[in-house]
Amino acid sequence: MSRESLLGYRLEDLEQVARDNGLSAFRGRQIARWIYLRRASDFGEMTDLPGAAREELALRYTITGAQVRGHWTGSGGAAEKYLVGFPDGAAVETVLMRYRHGDTLCLSTQVGCAYGCPFCASGADGLVRDLSVEEILAQWYLVQRSLDPLGDRVSRLVYMGSGEPLANYDAVVRSLRLFNSAEGPAIGSRRMTLSTVGVVPGIRALAEESMQVTLAISLHAPNDYLRSQIVPINRRYPLGQLLSAARHYANRTGRRVSFEYAMIRGINDHPDLARELAILLEDTPCHVNLIRFNPVQSSSWEGSDDRSIEQFRDVLSLSGIAVTVRRSIGDDIEGACGQLRRRFGED
Repeated sequence: MSRESLLGYRLEDLEQVARDNGLSAFRGRQIARWIYLRRASDFGEMTDLPGAAREELALRYTITGAQVRGHWTGSGGAAEKYLVGFPDGAAVETVLMRYRHGDTLCLSTQVGCAYGCPFCASGADGLVRDLSVEEILAQWYLVQRSLDPLGDRVSRLVYMGSGEPLANYDAVVRSLRLFNSAEGPAIGSRRMTLSTVGVVPGIRALAEESMQVTLAISLHAPNDYLRSQIVPINRRYPLGQLLSAARHYANRTGRRVSFEYAMIRGINDHPDLARELAILLEDTPCHVNLIRFNPVQSSSWEGSDDRSIEQFRDVLSLSGIAVTVRRSIGDDIEGACGQLRRRFGED
């Protein structure tokens, strides 16, 4: 008989588990602390629960069925990529990025991706399936367990791994709330960023969730003709609809929107396009992140050179647009922006 995983359960769910097993609801709070604060790997570690209860729980439940199946370190130790595998044989990649201000974890939300953006490796093999709440949480849980002996802590989360978060809406929102909960990992909403290629209904729905999560939109072009080539979903939700949804999100949450712009040599990096972008964004509370395109096997595109990126940045800055050139780390382990993919047994 397969055992049910408890990782991803909210406090009230764990209280119900306790009651279902003849225990007081208070025991559910103890189980939550052992899972989310102490990262227990099995019920035997939960020493403040009665021994008989631990044995009974172990027969019916497990913490998680996920396992680390591969681990690579790159960028001089600034990036670590983990291959996280699940009992059905599926696997996703998640990346830990180490900065002076703390450790950031890049989470995947789907196995593969259905949106087929040519700048991103995640959709090269199409969508396999959504991840459950447990499988999203498992990426954090396994990485955090590896950091615990070092005294380090994941302090920021970015939903920028494989998959489109807003296409797995319910599981992603539940994971955001659990990560933020006081009984869970207690990561502040403002320390979580959700990235989307521009699923307009999802953006509008997320605006009503009363969360302070940063919204990052993969923009990559200032007009519909060019963006439709780089981000195919633009044919369904063109820039007019996307910018309207972005402004709605900013107005509802009081949070400015981040626009991600992958700088692709000879494709979207001309200064005239920067001027067009500045006009497009002038009425939207936002910040633009310029990212040198990271080569992927499925594309012949190349990243822009430093001079082109600097010129593009200067045009935006002089036009009053907040802009940053984002440092890319992890490209030597294929863990940089756009490089995560579905792989298992390939390395």
